[in-house]
Amino acid sequence: MRSLHFSVIVPTLDEGMLITPLLRGLRTRAPGAEIIVVDGGSRDDTVARARELADHVLHAPRGRARQMNFGADAARGDVLWFLHADSELPREPLAAMAAALRDPRTAGGCFRLRFPRREWIYRVSDSLGNVGVDLFGIALGDHGIFCRRSAFEQVGGYPDVPLMEDAHLYRALRRRCGRMRQLAAFIVSSPRRYEQLGPLRTTFHYLLILALYVGGVKIGTLQAIYRRLTRDGNHVRPGPAPLSKAESHPS
Repeated sequence: MRSLHFSVIVPTLDEGMLITPLLRGLRTRAPGAEIIVVDGGSRDDTVARARELADHVLHAPRGRARQMNFGADAARGDVLWFLHADSELPREPLAAMAAALRDPRTAGGCFRLRFPRREWIYRVSDSLGNVGVDLFGIALGDHGIFCRRSAFEQVGGYPDVPLMEDAHLYRALRRRCGRMRQLAAFIVSSPRRYEQLGPLRTTFHYLLILALYVGGVKIGTLQAIYRRLTRDGNHVRPGPAPLSKAESHPS
């Protein structure tokens, strides 16, 4: 079996403070992977910093799903790995993904999530998120979703929906393409969105939206509930801090 070629796709918007540590981590822990940064119109130095370390820096219309699809179209790898800019990588992530994909029945998967805080509420939030991947077949973007390029193309990439696009993709891959495996290794994600509104309130919103989604509530209704919970929709979302105020939504 020939070795797999990995393409890492990172959507950005005003991530100048975070993009350099992520890309340095990728160069160290994912050597040989193609690194693609897809910027949605940053007004800071994100693009300049990304050009120092990424293989390709692309520009796409703002919106995480659109940016990730744009990056996937340009990628040359057999495996697509979607990462958020505020991620801290596990050791040898490529080897972990390659081991999972040795089984031809496996279409992809994700990593486990961990927040770098000791308070109990963070353990509740990241633990429930990890359990939810296995129980309900839902992974959000901060878990570092990966999949075979062929599977991504088969499901049509990320759907153009106002929220939960990562959950949609993960479920579609699982239903139509094969097994999706949550790996043992952890991605450490920034708790910045929890600190915007408070960890207790954020965890409640996160779990409520996911429970309603699993229960089959329509996306339009979920979006309305989410915006009401967060007042103007700009404070918190399941996933990293919003890409933009205009498009703040769970993903």
